[in-house]
Amino acid sequence: MTNSLLIKAQNARKASRELVKFTSAAKNMALKYIAEELDCKRDLIKEKNKTDIKNAVEKGMSKALIDRLELNDSRIDGMIKVLNDVVTLKDPVGEIIGMDTQPNGLKIGQMRMPLGVVAIIFESRPNVCIEVAALTIKSSNGAILKGGSDAIHSNICITGLIQNGLEKAGLPRNAVGIIESTDRESVKELLKLKEYIDVVIPRGGLNLIRFVEENSVIPVIRHDQGICHTYIDEFANTEMAIKVAYNAKVQRPGVCNAMETLLVHEKIAKEVLPLLKAEYDKVKLELRGCDKTCSLLPGIKKATEEDWATEYLDLVLSVKIVGSVDEAIEHINTYGSHHSDAIISDNYNRGMQFINEVDSAACYINASTRFTDGNEFGLGAEMGISNQKLHVRGPMGLRELTSAKYIIFGNGQVRQ
Repeated sequence: MTNSLLIKAQNARKASRELVKFTSAAKNMALKYIAEELDCKRDLIKEKNKTDIKNAVEKGMSKALIDRLELNDSRIDGMIKVLNDVVTLKDPVGEIIGMDTQPNGLKIGQMRMPLGVVAIIFESRPNVCIEVAALTIKSSNGAILKGGSDAIHSNICITGLIQNGLEKAGLPRNAVGIIESTDRESVKELLKLKEYIDVVIPRGGLNLIRFVEENSVIPVIRHDQGICHTYIDEFANTEMAIKVAYNAKVQRPGVCNAMETLLVHEKIAKEVLPLLKAEYDKVKLELRGCDKTCSLLPGIKKATEEDWATEYLDLVLSVKIVGSVDEAIEHINTYGSHHSDAIISDNYNRGMQFINEVDSAACYINASTRFTDGNEFGLGAEMGISNQKLHVRGPMGLRELTSAKYIIFGNGQVRQ
């Protein structure tokens, strides 16, 4: 165990115990100071980010992955907006829920309290630093950031600005720390520090998720793959179907809530698929289809069994023609990652069947899966999108960074 890593974990634990003493106003002030730091240090952020971009290009990373990495003025504005949005949200810490009086006069309820110290291990996107900081500071949790090597210069820079904002507001600077090492061994060491870290959240590809789950002795909230589907039902409005299916894939293909497989009912396939292909061709999107799709759209690549279970994160899309909503649901539950899936249909019963039977964290009727995002859901930001079912499912915001402890008020009761 490296001494610096142990010290960072100890500092985060100490800071988390201090944070719970601060008022919501004090925590909000820290977020405002961090926003000011980002605004004033734009040139520094972009300079550090250019180094990461240059290295990514030299490594031959795809355009979609480089897009996840890039920070420009618009994305810095987005990070500032995240901070300001979280300022406006209600602080869940200290909220008392379910207070009931027992026959013996005891008043028993629950109070929301921070989880403690959250370690987040993520890849590529440096704006994750701000999302994590905004939510952990507001919910009085300590945070340890472990980003990938692709964004290391950006991550270190942004974390330094976060710490400056904390210090200006009088909050402990170590409430948000970062692991500068980029080697896999440092992740292994981090995952053993259960004395100081309460939960680990991995955000990244399947290999990262598996590595964390196999090596952690700390509880893990899994932000897994985004193998998302859109099913165009036979009762779909064609214009809406084309608009939604295009947006779900093309608007930002390198993110976890982008569609990876399109399912189309056989009764509408001849009408909608050629029109969709014409739109996809404009952005040079590669289609991989089942036998029926290949017959309808000559020249496209045949999909393999592996394609149905692949998160491309690029301008590649699997397409399958199905005979019923039941077949679509079966396909999604078999090959999906339980992230986000949508049905396009004007039939109420079909829509309700879909959202009732599809086993995913977010189910949509007539809307793009690209909305599965903490900010879009009114959470201000997110720690990640949980594909699992215990504690939290879907975007993880402020409330999900707390747990409830029982509080009991008495006036001298003793148990007989």
